[in-house]
Amino acid sequence: MFFRFVVTVFAVGVSCYAAALRAGVAKVDITPSGSELLWGFEDRTTPANGAIDPLYARVLVLQAGGKRLALVTLDLGRSFGPASLRRLRESAARSSDISCLLVTASHTHSAPVIRDDYPGEPPAWEKTALERIGHAIDEAAAKLQDARIGTGTGSVYVAHNRLRENADGSITWFERNLTKIPTAPVDPTVSVLRVDRMDGAPLAVLVNYACHPVVFGSDNLRYSADFPAAMNRTVERELGGNVLSFFLQGAPGDLNPYYAVTPLEQDAARWRDWTGERLGHEAARVAKEITTKANAASTLDFREETITARLRWNEDKFRAALIKFLGPTGMEVYGAKITPEFSVPLTTVLINRDIAFMTFPGEPFVDFQMNWRDRCPVRSAFLLGYANGYLGYFPTIRAASLGGYGAASASTWLEPGTGERVVDRAVIKVYEMLGALGDMPDDLKRDVYK
Repeated sequence: MFFRFVVTVFAVGVSCYAAALRAGVAKVDITPSGSELLWGFEDRTTPANGAIDPLYARVLVLQAGGKRLALVTLDLGRSFGPASLRRLRESAARSSDISCLLVTASHTHSAPVIRDDYPGEPPAWEKTALERIGHAIDEAAAKLQDARIGTGTGSVYVAHNRLRENADGSITWFERNLTKIPTAPVDPTVSVLRVDRMDGAPLAVLVNYACHPVVFGSDNLRYSADFPAAMNRTVERELGGNVLSFFLQGAPGDLNPYYAVTPLEQDAARWRDWTGERLGHEAARVAKEITTKANAASTLDFREETITARLRWNEDKFRAALIKFLGPTGMEVYGAKITPEFSVPLTTVLINRDIAFMTFPGEPFVDFQMNWRDRCPVRSAFLLGYANGYLGYFPTIRAASLGGYGAASASTWLEPGTGERVVDRAVIKVYEMLGALGDMPDDLKRDVYK
């Protein structure tokens, strides 16, 4: 089959002139006040009846050369839909001069459902959350101060690959791993970005790691950020002061925590804390060892583009599979848009020419995270999953050929190869921002072959 893949680049590339880096942070509670349906488990049809811990939006605003990046991390199952993101982006640009907005979710399965399409206004809880997030962006932008920045990496094993490949090539669902024996592929890398005030006191710690936040299973009917809540508490406690910790979900499309979907009667909260604290201790250790630097010539560059990818499946068969998978009611909540083509948004950010972010609007498999980090031509490369939209799973071509949940199921919407192309484009964009890919052939350069 021939897969058509079109890239449309909007004229949004920005290279900011040199200036000192400035940073500001804010945090706001976005826990619904009412009982909303919960995201992530199709067999859970009863609305939430309370909260185990609050759901937060955390905001980091960075400025260099008069241009501003706002990074928003959400304790939600996915990012907001296109209409909500567009309104938030326009509002942030208007009120706080935000040039680039990244909205990324942790993917906790104990948060309310978000819908892409709705008539008129968004649901009440979502409208309230978006208003609070907008105010938090303004608050962070209003508190900008000169800052220092640095990165580091560590390693921890709290996740396993949940698609087990057997000797005969078949795939078996491997939901829990109580033996804690690592499976492959898995990425134990803990990537940490630390932002300090000019006196060296930590302002923000960003922790990038790949693992589904599903320690709580479908029997849980209370809102929770799952293990990222315990991770953030641990980092903030160990770093002290007024530091704000951020969990940046990576590429966990085929990864589960060891203690996935632990029944409440088996003390799921304990294993939620075990998972988050183990990750948090390692992140805090790495953060403490990072030496941040002030740079009077800081730069902030970014590129935004939209990739057009085709639906993977025959439309009629896809619709039938969705109904079988989700049921008629579930289709209204979780069902993909059944359309021949999808617009896949990608944002690539380059800070000080040595720290890069790339976004995936959905659930990328872990190989993409490792591939991006290996190929990105700068020292520190962060992959942000569930960012700026949601388009289902992004399996590798090989995983798509083997099958299994997320690889060849009704939760996989886009044609094979889409994820590879997204990473390719992000790598290319970083090279372009570094000035290594120009718009003039070598033949026009004087003495290029001498």
